Amino acid sequence: MSQTSSFKDWIELTKPRILQLNLIAAFGGYWLASKWTVDWALLLWALIGTTLTMASSCVMNNVWDYRLDRKMNRTKDRPLATERIKRRSALAYGLALGIAGEAILFWKVNLLCGWLGLIGMFVYVVVYTMWLKRTSTWSTSIGGISGAIPPVIGYCAYTNEIDAGALLLFALLFLWQPAHFWSLAIRRVEEYRAAGYPLLPVQKGIKRTKLQMIPYVFLLLPTMLLIYGFGYSGPVFLIVSLLAGAAWGWHTLRGSMTVNNDAWAKTNFLFSVNYLMIVFVIMILDTPGRPF
Repeated sequence: MSQTSSFKDWIELTKPRILQLNLIAAFGGYWLASKWTVDWALLLWALIGTTLTMASSCVMNNVWDYRLDRKMNRTKDRPLATERIKRRSALAYGLALGIAGEAILFWKVNLLCGWLGLIGMFVYVVVYTMWLKRTSTWSTSIGGISGAIPPVIGYCAYTNEIDAGALLLFALLFLWQPAHFWSLAIRRVEEYRAAGYPLLPVQKGIKRTKLQMIPYVFLLLPTMLLIYGFGYSGPVFLIVSLLAGAAWGWHTLRGSMTVNNDAWAKTNFLFSVNYLMIVFVIMILDTPGRPF
């Protein structure tokens, strides 16, 4: 039944929790590149442009998924699923956000960041949402390309080039995402099955999913070593990131011996969220060149 929309509903379409994590990542990318020599106006434009392009992609995801959202408890109350917002209005909203975000990235930041924004939107909306999410267990892994773009945009806003730092930031977010999302998917596996999403735990089972999470988590450890080795962050970052990664890796390994999948997956999901937050905060604070 159609209901009246509110301002909160329009914000919800943009998936603010996803935006928050990626905004921190974009900020961290810029800080890593700038080494505390910050052009605050450029940083602000980069963050605004990145946020708007991400928000646009999330709105388009909602527009495309509204029927399937009705089949899941986690998503059945979303604004489009309940028709509090009409699809045509949401589509116009998403397009407006995307155009505004890309205009900012292209003209207020640089051309490279504009193209990176477009690539991220294309992968998330077309490759992930419209295609792989409905057809393949590879949706999570390949869709992670789009989620790894925000810190690269932040980094390239300062450098205007893709170098080792940009690639390492991309690797960090790309490797982090599968285990993070599969932890959620394991807890909601029957909902995803009922909705018709061919996710890895739905198609291959929870045991296989737990095993496939392991290499993604442990490959983060050499990524941290390289970020330190190339001089992008300092020894405090190295120690904290390796300890946090080892703790998350240990818990992920224990998944194969765990009977209570729901409790394990919930804890693993919390590990993933806190890991990313801790890593980026310490990366920012321990970037060489700090004035204190």
